[in-house]
Amino acid sequence: MLTLQVNPNKGLGFLALGSSLHEILIRLKAQPDNYPNIDISYAPANPLSAPVILNLPANGLRLRFDGFEQTLRLIEVLDFHRIQLNYNNAEFVKLPESRGATTAGPTFRHIYHMMGPTFPGEYLPPVSPSSKGLGSYILSYPGIAFSFPLQSSAWKPELDHVSLLSSSAALPAKSLTVYVGSSWQDIRDNLLKPSPPSPRLVPSPHRSKDHRPDEIELVRIQGNGKLEMMRRSSPSLQILLGGTTPQDLVMELGPPDAIYYKNDHRLSIHRTRRPSHQQSQPYSASPTSEDNLTDTDQSSTHSNADNSDDESDAAKMIKDNFCSSSECFYNYFHHGFDIFMSYPTNPSPPFPTSTPGDQDCVRTSGKDHLVATKVILHGNVPGSYPFNRYRRIRWVIDTGDATDKHGTLDSESPFAALSQQLQQIWKGTYGSDSEEISFQRGMVLNRGWGDSPGDSCELLGGWEESADAAKKESNIGVDGPGSGNTKLFGFPGLVFEVLKNDAVSSLTVY
Repeated sequence: MLTLQVNPNKGLGFLALGSSLHEILIRLKAQPDNYPNIDISYAPANPLSAPVILNLPANGLRLRFDGFEQTLRLIEVLDFHRIQLNYNNAEFVKLPESRGATTAGPTFRHIYHMMGPTFPGEYLPPVSPSSKGLGSYILSYPGIAFSFPLQSSAWKPELDHVSLLSSSAALPAKSLTVYVGSSWQDIRDNLLKPSPPSPRLVPSPHRSKDHRPDEIELVRIQGNGKLEMMRRSSPSLQILLGGTTPQDLVMELGPPDAIYYKNDHRLSIHRTRRPSHQQSQPYSASPTSEDNLTDTDQSSTHSNADNSDDESDAAKMIKDNFCSSSECFYNYFHHGFDIFMSYPTNPSPPFPTSTPGDQDCVRTSGKDHLVATKVILHGNVPGSYPFNRYRRIRWVIDTGDATDKHGTLDSESPFAALSQQLQQIWKGTYGSDSEEISFQRGMVLNRGWGDSPGDSCELLGGWEESADAAKKESNIGVDGPGSGNTKLFGFPGLVFEVLKNDAVSSLTVY
């Protein structure tokens, strides 16, 4: 029988309130004997605004995460006989020794002796005839609450809760809830809104808390190859594409969780495609130039460095491939992003709405040294192909517009809204209206084909997909035919991978 310690305002055992969905799932899957069944529920139409719920039926637990940050906000114990709960070295319920015997929840008297007195709670009348005349009395302590079935005929507002819950009209508690707050009544309406006070990174059993890197709260994309990573307790980290070195990253972010050496060029046929007025320029507004689409795909489908040795051997044999074999992705799964290390290239242009001072950028790295050239930010959207390979990282696009007339462009915005605003910002980038329309068609990417994640990159239609075809495709259910397909849309310095529900699965900044 699994035993967990109840910590009001903090969590249940290792299930710490404020932890990320990614970290919790990793810990649960690492203990299949203790957690044999894990059911995930989410809203396919709006996975980033509706809660994500983890049900653990074999353990009688339910975990509720907010959709936009994917942090654990609520822990519910729904079946007391499937788990042993302790509080201050005392058992909530004495489990029977014989198998098959049922166990009632803790009585009010037992909870009173364990936790002491508290303020009156809240009575909820029966919601349906099937309730058999039983309402619910919610008794709250700081960080923990209990639900007691109570005969509706016994409820009288003038009676104190101790008399009610200690009478024969009240049954033992049917559920327990752990949260952050002074009482359930105070926090229930805003449970998913405020930022979690606890770190989202669960301490690893192999790494002490002192050696855990400070988590990244938000990434601000500033254009011209500049990103600002906002950290929880440390000063923000500036990433300069074309200037930040591997040493800089290791010093600030710690060593990567994995390194993947790039060896896939199936989209390189699109390299030469660029707007007509930029044919002679080193930078292209097209996301497909300079192999950007290949980088976007490969970084999001590898969680280890299995191909590293093969790539190194090839580099020794073929001199022409030495450059490409040196290029690699630093995979930071626990932070939620990948960083592509390559040789310096011209960064993307600044946003037209930014001020001249914001466009100044100094890059001092030599041309023969590896530097960060692309960053891939992962949304960890439920239902997407790479779900739970990375922690969700939130981002916001800072266009430098002092008037803020374009509104908020962030990771929770549907792509239709992002695209509309970005089209206005980059209106003068293309040579003609037809060329602009051509470059804003989505390239279809299939992540469900192949025997391994590395074989999942397949082109289905390319940039010539018609608007009518896209409209018909959007009518297919999220879990229906082609559910592994996504679309890639590009703007200067940005490549969006978009799901059928219009959520952004990943964003490549280059």
